[in-house]
Amino acid sequence: MTRDILVLGGAGVDTTVYVPELPLPYRDTYQVPPVADRVGNTGAGVALGCHALGLAVTFADLIGDDPQGALIRHALRDVDCAWGRAEAGTRRSVLLVGPDGRRTSFYDAKATPGERLPRELYANVRARHVHLSIMDFCRHVYPDLDGLPVSTDLHDWDGADDYHKDFAYRSDLVFMSAAALRDPAAAMRDVLARGRAHTVVCTRGADGCLVLTRDRDDVRPFPAAPLPGPVADSNGAGDAFVSGFLYGTLTGRPLEDCVHLGSAAGAHACTVAGTHESPITRSLLLGRAGG
Repeated sequence: MTRDILVLGGAGVDTTVYVPELPLPYRDTYQVPPVADRVGNTGAGVALGCHALGLAVTFADLIGDDPQGALIRHALRDVDCAWGRAEAGTRRSVLLVGPDGRRTSFYDAKATPGERLPRELYANVRARHVHLSIMDFCRHVYPDLDGLPVSTDLHDWDGADDYHKDFAYRSDLVFMSAAALRDPAAAMRDVLARGRAHTVVCTRGADGCLVLTRDRDDVRPFPAAPLPGPVADSNGAGDAFVSGFLYGTLTGRPLEDCVHLGSAAGAHACTVAGTHESPITRSLLLGRAGG
């Protein structure tokens, strides 16, 4: 089976609670709008986002034999998927979302020590590109990916935590967030110096992103795309950025165009409710990013 992109790991269920402010002052009870359970987490976001952009996607992951696992299977029913059983059940997050779209996430990783993504879930997939989620059960797959371009997203890495380093130093294209970084440029340079990456992208929310490539010494800033409507919530914006960027990469576009596509996809995600409910389509993305 030949695919544009193979996404490994990272589906879960998000329980979203819209709150009147963040941080939330202590009170015994808050009346809130309807609480929603939706598909979430990074791997599902990238898989659904790339699929909506017309790329041929295969997604392989471990999920539980539980209602949350059933929700994920249904949400990804139109994507080619290979499922293994997660011993501890399906990963979950509770998201508190404020009126300005910012969120606080409470993540239950459901981690089982020693658990691994079975090779048979992905070994027969011939992919042009692999996106690897930073699940502990995914870190052992790198030897199986020799010769394939690999991307990963370190999310809110602090630049020092050892957990992320396998992914940071063994991937060709590395995404990260500036949220927990004291010195984003230094963290980006470290990834290039100690790893195999040719490109590192650090997203900064409304401040856009930073890009560092192996063929240039300077860290280049890029502005965020304008929001196409009012903010709903910021959940899934980072995964949408990755999907848009990877679409540009897999369609042979220059780096600057990939950044603009990623930014436009991320801006769209901020204007729709939910984490991955309504990913941007290819026609809409190309129209907003200038074709």
